[in-house]
Amino acid sequence: MFSFQILAVRVEKGSVHDFRIFKESCYYINPELLLLADSGYQGINKIHANIWIPTKKTKKHPLTKQEKIDNKRLSSLRIYVENVNRRCKIFKITKDTYRGKHKNYGKVWNVVTGLVNIRYAEVA
Repeated sequence: MFSFQILAVRVEKGSVHDFRIFKESCYYINPELLLLADSGYQGINKIHANIWIPTKKTKKHPLTKQEKIDNKRLSSLRIYVENVNRRCKIFKITKDTYRGKHKNYGKVWNVVTGLVNIRYAEVA
């Protein structure tokens, strides 16, 4: 049903929002794939047509019952993504402030994601 493998990692220097990194990356994503994103990715439907992001409420437009059900279903699917993120954050080098050379930061993340992929390959 789901692939729990981390396929690519991109790191930036400093504090950069995930959506900005996604927009500036040159990774090809098959248009047929359904992307499950959180509300930080508002506007991603201009880049990728097959996207599912939660519906946000406003003061004048509260969520309908169906929108609440859809948001709940999306969050129950996105929990798998958050669990993979947690598996990476178990490694102290990714959790704490990185004090090494910036040129090695991407290498560190690639090693961690490789270890996570090996460790949890049998779970998927």
